[in-house]
Amino acid sequence: MKQITIAIDGFSSTGKSTIAKLIAKSLGYIYVDSGAMYRAITFFAMKNGLISTEHFNRETLISELPNAKVSFTFNDALGFAEVYLNNENIEKDIRTLEVSNLVSIVAAVPEVRAQLVKIQKAIGKHKAVVMDGRDIGTVVFPDAELKIFMTASAETRALRRYNELKNNGENITFEAVFENVQKRDHLDSTREDSPLIQAEDAIAIDNSNATIEEQYQNILKLANTIIAS
Repeated sequence: MKQITIAIDGFSSTGKSTIAKLIAKSLGYIYVDSGAMYRAITFFAMKNGLISTEHFNRETLISELPNAKVSFTFNDALGFAEVYLNNENIEKDIRTLEVSNLVSIVAAVPEVRAQLVKIQKAIGKHKAVVMDGRDIGTVVFPDAELKIFMTASAETRALRRYNELKNNGENITFEAVFENVQKRDHLDSTREDSPLIQAEDAIAIDNSNATIEEQYQNILKLANTIIAS
């Protein structure tokens, strides 16, 4: 059977990862959350006192990048690969609002992007991969057979993220999450290196009012059409 690469890009909290996992499981493909890799480096910087809301020791982080080994290990029970930093599972540690508030700053560093894009390209070398992020269809896999660009209103995305964080036990306000979503939108879209933009050949999907099942079926149909061609 023909194997393809599926690139899913879009703004934060558009449900990219949820849909990507479902598509990958249905097709028997590898799923990779590229955003988790940037969160892992951000977590590394935080643990080593290199970044906070008050400061960012950019040059030291760059020099320490060789000591931040990011990898994935497939979890059979969950059905997807979890992210590891120096052989330590940090899947839960990187999903906090604190990390969310700093990840766009770290992700804007060209040296960080170069290191992680190299890993991402290697993972997708043999196709049969679904990867989501900000620059998958434009930088990582510009030749991907299927490119999706997901978006939704900032209010809708903030509410989704707020509910997710509350369910995980975080003590946060909707206003703080909404501010974070707006801030990340601006930083991701205006950074000099690989900004968040829609690839010319990407299919745009606004899921402000669409269910997960509707999105899943729509994208799976697109993928199967390409595979069968």
